[in-house]
Amino acid sequence: MNGRDVLEVLDRLRVVWVRAWLDGGWGIDGLLGRQTRAHEDLDLVVPSGDLETAMEALAGLGFGHDRDAEPGLPARVVLSDEHGRRVDLHPVVLDSAGNGWQQLSDHAWGAYPAVDLQATGEIEGRSVPCVSAELQLRHHLGYDWDERDRRDMELLAERFGLPLPPG
Repeated sequence: MNGRDVLEVLDRLRVVWVRAWLDGGWGIDGLLGRQTRAHEDLDLVVPSGDLETAMEALAGLGFGHDRDAEPGLPARVVLSDEHGRRVDLHPVVLDSAGNGWQQLSDHAWGAYPAVDLQATGEIEGRSVPCVSAELQLRHHLGYDWDERDRRDMELLAERFGLPLPPG
């Protein structure tokens, strides 16, 4: 996925009134305002009530549901096309305060606090909605980082003054 692909996907979702926030690698690069590395996919947080609309809209760009991708629902839906592009949709239930709740399993939920859904970044010179740098860091806690994760977190920490865990 390149920057033009990201904007094409966001534009298609905007046309059908689906809100989406960049997360993962493109979310980090959006927050940094520049592409720092190659990306295998585009991670997007979308309201769960809009998931079907999003899937139908992206089918118009050639994306189909990869039912073999793990994990699948309820945590995410993976879409791919014949060119090898991939979009991971992370559905969240939005509560009355604007907080997003991602169902990870029958009894586990991930939190997207409303304040962390107000960040903006830049892709190819255009403003894009992103999850916050603080949420990106929190979502990287609880597992061992590879070199890519470490570099991403160091760049966010430097840009936004965030503390990194020791080690």
